Amino acid sequence: MKIVVCIKQVPDTKNGVKFKPDGTLDRGAMASVMNPDDKAGLEAALRLKDLHGGEVTVVTMGLPKAEEVLREALAMGADQAILITDRVLGGADTWATSSTLAGAVRNLEYDLIITGRQAIDGDTAQVGPQLSEHLGIPVISYAQKIRVEGDCVIAERQFEDRYHVLKAKLPCLITALSELNEPRYMTPGGIFDAFDADITVWGRGDLKDVADTDIGLKGSPTQIAKASDKVKKGTGDMINGTPVESAAFIVEKLKERHVI
Repeated sequence: MKIVVCIKQVPDTKNGVKFKPDGTLDRGAMASVMNPDDKAGLEAALRLKDLHGGEVTVVTMGLPKAEEVLREALAMGADQAILITDRVLGGADTWATSSTLAGAVRNLEYDLIITGRQAIDGDTAQVGPQLSEHLGIPVISYAQKIRVEGDCVIAERQFEDRYHVLKAKLPCLITALSELNEPRYMTPGGIFDAFDADITVWGRGDLKDVADTDIGLKGSPTQIAKASDKVKKGTGDMINGTPVESAAFIVEKLKERHVI
């Protein structure tokens, strides 16, 4: 099997976020990690490789520093890594991002594409489905379990308090939940190999069948009206009393808010 996994380097929001004057994230000024849903998708790809053999290629779009998450993916067991980076691609919204990724993936052979459900810096869950539309292949989103049988992929799709079992012919795109699995750790040998591995770097000129009007900030129809750091919560109401008094206080507050 040839599996392509799209991963993203996202800000580590534990220490807050920083913005540029145009309202976009200042990614170069923040600590970064691999997006959790994408990491689960990578683990799913590696497990399929363990079962069926084949090759896992990881692709990311971002600043040159995004090479860090590609090397992490290689240390986990991925076979190849591609970094898409170019100044003209900066400031992309989900449409421009998916268009860019599609232009890159069109250069590759693949049976299955796996993306995370959503990135923690946007929470839109749009890039994966948009990518499938650009490529003209079926998509199964919100996957909590994946298996491959013959030329088909079967996935459990999370849906409120239950799940759907969906089957699609390959090639297909899956968007993975972080609950899909527990990603493996990098091995010491894998880390050394990843440090020495070559990263393929592509720019605007390497994208296939993508118009200039569909990339970067100028190709992004989404307009940011306002951006801010997460709002800090207040301390709330405090009470020092007996368990009975505390319980009565909580019940009264719930009644005030018409919860009960």
